[in-house]
Amino acid sequence: MHCLLRHERVLLLQGPMGRFFDRLAQSLAAHGKQVHKVHFNGGDALFYRQPGALNFTGSDEGWPLWLQRLVEEQGIQAIVVFGQMRPMHRVARRVAQALGCAFYVFEEGYLRPDYVTLERDGVNAYSSLSRDPAVYRSHPRIRADQFAVPTGQTFRGIAWTSMAYSLACALAWPRFRHHRYHRPLHPIAEGLRWVRSGWRKQIFKLRERGKQEDLCSPALSGRWFLVPLQVHNDSQVLFHSAFESIEDFIQDVMQSFAAHAPADVELVLKQHPLDRPYKDYGPLIEHLARWLGIEARVHYLHDQHMPTLLRHARGVVTINSTAGLQALYHGTPVKTLGDCFYDIPGLTHSGTLQQFWHQPQPVDKALYWRFRAVMTEQTQLNASFYARAPGLDRVRRMATLSEDEAGAAVPGVHLATSMDARDLPGDGLQPPQAAVPNAPQEGRGSSPERPRRVSNF
Repeated sequence: MHCLLRHERVLLLQGPMGRFFDRLAQSLAAHGKQVHKVHFNGGDALFYRQPGALNFTGSDEGWPLWLQRLVEEQGIQAIVVFGQMRPMHRVARRVAQALGCAFYVFEEGYLRPDYVTLERDGVNAYSSLSRDPAVYRSHPRIRADQFAVPTGQTFRGIAWTSMAYSLACALAWPRFRHHRYHRPLHPIAEGLRWVRSGWRKQIFKLRERGKQEDLCSPALSGRWFLVPLQVHNDSQVLFHSAFESIEDFIQDVMQSFAAHAPADVELVLKQHPLDRPYKDYGPLIEHLARWLGIEARVHYLHDQHMPTLLRHARGVVTINSTAGLQALYHGTPVKTLGDCFYDIPGLTHSGTLQQFWHQPQPVDKALYWRFRAVMTEQTQLNASFYARAPGLDRVRRMATLSEDEAGAAVPGVHLATSMDARDLPGDGLQPPQAAVPNAPQEGRGSSPERPRRVSNF
């Protein structure tokens, strides 16, 4: 957050569902920053109550030039987004680069549930965190999570926020009819999905009664591999791996397990809890297990206790999920199959998946704790997108403290010190004029709508 606070004029684009960007704007304004916001649908507007909001109601083709004009006219020095791979945010990254504007990305926390991630230039596969283990070995071994304050995040809160956002999108559709959200958001369908999630949870609870106890018993502990599945529309799967879908990943892992894993070990696939309303991979897993002749060695779980599973697993196979970080915390070997920021020699298995089934490389715990300390210090904010945000509360309180007092009062909300030395366009001047790559040029047949300040939805 310290780096973001160095910019005087900040533009917020689409944030997570809920009030997080509203709270972020309040925190920035408390430090005297000028905050602008762009809404793309009624859901964005519903949860935002600060001044300086604009509605973008134009077409996708007009977005690059509209944004460029807004950045230039308002002297924007930093653009902040949630979801770096959303179409309008990929355009915003190019605009920011062309105009010399800083680009910050929020994402779900690398450490959960009491953190969210904030990095300059990108997160996950685009993270600025070094993948050289030598960078971390000289760092003090600090339990960086000691500063986290519980946020009180609940599935019920997330569900209600999602349904309210969907309803607001539907009601305001005539105004934002050109915008297409990155996933379907029909309010009735979304509500029914979460109702389905509720009864699925109860059904799976009955079906899986005693399953975790069996897997963690002395007879089976350490004799199975865990595969935590990511959500079906995770951009880290779609853009930063060779897999076309979670189904594709499941098939590859199960085929490799059947062909190469020792005959006395088993495979446990665990559903992502936030994907319960949308996906059930049970039929696919059952079909593949029968086809591969490993029915007795494959298990599909849902709402079991992840830390307990991680402590008893022989190893974890993931594309690039942050569940891998949880596994490292417990000292459980990890094999990543996609582009992943924590895929570092000494932390994850550097050999093939075939080798992993037989001899998983152990986790260097000393390296892990140093890596975790750096990661928390440079990228994590103690907050939830859908519940309390203690880190933002502390940032607001910083406005009344001296610089030295503020630095001591807000542990765990500092961005990379390597970023502090970067030249920032914060001298009060307008950003340089530049043509945006691939942006439509204004002329005959192209009359982009100028940014208009409007009231909240």
